[in-house]
Amino acid sequence: MAGNEFPQDPTKDPLKDPLHEGSGERPQWRALQGDVEGLADEAAERGRGLIDAARLQAQDYVERRKSDAAQSVQDLAQTIRNSGRDLGDKPHVRAFFDSAADGLEQLGSSIERRSLGDFYGEAEAFARRAPVAVAVGTFVAGLIAARFIKSSSLPPEAPDGDARDSFRA
Repeated sequence: MAGNEFPQDPTKDPLKDPLHEGSGERPQWRALQGDVEGLADEAAERGRGLIDAARLQAQDYVERRKSDAAQSVQDLAQTIRNSGRDLGDKPHVRAFFDSAADGLEQLGSSIERRSLGDFYGEAEAFARRAPVAVAVGTFVAGLIAARFIKSSSLPPEAPDGDARDSFRA
């Protein structure tokens, strides 16, 4: 067996497809192919249904969170307005507090009115108008997140007898 190490049956040609040889086997092959295509179509339809259900659930969650955020902003506005009322003897400072509260109330009602698509569109439009500002903001947010993660991690253990490690910040 120097040239070919696998024994071959001389009566069978390995390159011929047995499903395509006989006339009776071709309809079976087509039926099998139809069954597989039907299963693939059904799986794709179920996948689309799952994606649609997940999308609806996510949108419902965002709408609930959006209402909570709007209510929090409006509560903050009311707190600022009440703080300004305590400063009755300083009308300029009170006007500043009232102005800030008015702005926050407008923001809260704006959050409640808009949809997730509106917010996404505005963020995308801002990113197109000011890509440098978005890049700088992303960089700064990354630095802040890195510092927060670094400061919240446990300090490494110092070797025994090294008193200088207790004084490091």
